[in-house]
Amino acid sequence: MEDKEVIKEESIASENIENQAEGNIQEEGNHEASSKTTESSEQKLQQEINDLKDKYLRLYSEFENFRRRTAKERIDLIKTASEEVIKEIIPVVDDFERAFKASENESDGAKVREGNHLVFHKLVRVLEYKGLKAMDGLVGKAFDPETQEAITQIPAPSEDMKGKVIDVVEKGYTLGDRVIRYAKVVTGA
Repeated sequence: MEDKEVIKEESIASENIENQAEGNIQEEGNHEASSKTTESSEQKLQQEINDLKDKYLRLYSEFENFRRRTAKERIDLIKTASEEVIKEIIPVVDDFERAFKASENESDGAKVREGNHLVFHKLVRVLEYKGLKAMDGLVGKAFDPETQEAITQIPAPSEDMKGKVIDVVEKGYTLGDRVIRYAKVVTGA
């Protein structure tokens, strides 16, 4: 019986050795498969990195082109922004030239003055149409540093004129809601 047990033990031992050998072979295969998987995943990640770099460079280039294009358009717009206003003022300049020629032969000053007023009002209409407004009616109102520039102070003619506009030396103008030239005024002290 001992012989049977020895044979049985030997067969179990040989099976264990075979199983270990198979396990080692499987481990080596798994290790090789694992390293192949690692290599392929590294390649995939590297490819993904390259794709993202390419997308980034393309996007950066597109943005730089956009920035240059908009800067050029902005410069062109600034250069030509006044074109429309100038086109509308040119006929007024023509009217002034005609008025100068006509006034050379005219002896009646009233007619010359009337012609000058017509041309002046035409120019004012063009500018008002473009949004320019004169600051009128400032005399007697309180001084406003947001829209006016006090160039001097004089003694107020009456007590109620202290701190108020006494005279307008140069008109102020607004374009829309923005002051483009402050009114130069004399205030009462």
